[in-house]
Amino acid sequence: MPHMKTKAAILLLGPLLLAGCADRLDHLGKAPSITPIENPGQQAEATGVSMPMPQRSTQLRQAASLWEADARGFLRDLRATKVGDIVTVVVNMAEQAKISNQTTRSRAGSEKTGVPNFLGLESKLKSVLPDAVDPQNLVNLNSSGSSSGSGAVNRQENISLQVAAVVTNVLPNGNLVIAGRQEMRVNYELRELRIAGVIRPQDITTTNTVSYEKIAEARIAYGGRGQLTDLQQPRIGQQVLDAVLPF
Repeated sequence: MPHMKTKAAILLLGPLLLAGCADRLDHLGKAPSITPIENPGQQAEATGVSMPMPQRSTQLRQAASLWEADARGFLRDLRATKVGDIVTVVVNMAEQAKISNQTTRSRAGSEKTGVPNFLGLESKLKSVLPDAVDPQNLVNLNSSGSSSGSGAVNRQENISLQVAAVVTNVLPNGNLVIAGRQEMRVNYELRELRIAGVIRPQDITTTNTVSYEKIAEARIAYGGRGQLTDLQQPRIGQQVLDAVLPF
């Protein structure tokens, strides 16, 4: 029976361990593989965008006129406006947060019960209870409890980078859905930046850039994979044990 349990555990944990090791085996003794270039519109960050859809405004144009209803001037505007255009997202983040909490709680209780005189029956307690019983001090209870806790958060983040994103959809109100990904491999470490969200055309500057705080439903992820990242992560077996052990 123990042999059957061991076999079942191996069958359950085997796929988990293999799945966790697959990414590391990809760059075993070599540099990590760069992700193939794919259609940005098929990224999970871009396909999951869902927002209220107002009615598309009707554009009125007159014959032999140089003016268009959606134009920003007589000269050609090189800023991103349609699907497939590229816009540069500027991420310049400097955030700092400090939180400190402390809690202290204590409680003490005492109960004492005795029967010095009770119709003379207190003298008969010795015949029922041991000789050491004291009718004046039958029950004496004491309780005390205390707890204390403290926590502190000191977070400081500084990120300064730029990434080119592609317009994957134009919403009926004119807003643009963007998604972009950038990968850079240095020696045996691959760094990846992913960004997606919704921007307004008027927030795009004349240099065809937009700041990250103007992106609605922004999803920004900056990480990587490789030998350095592997060393900073607990081993697969340790992560499994941390997840299943109740103590």
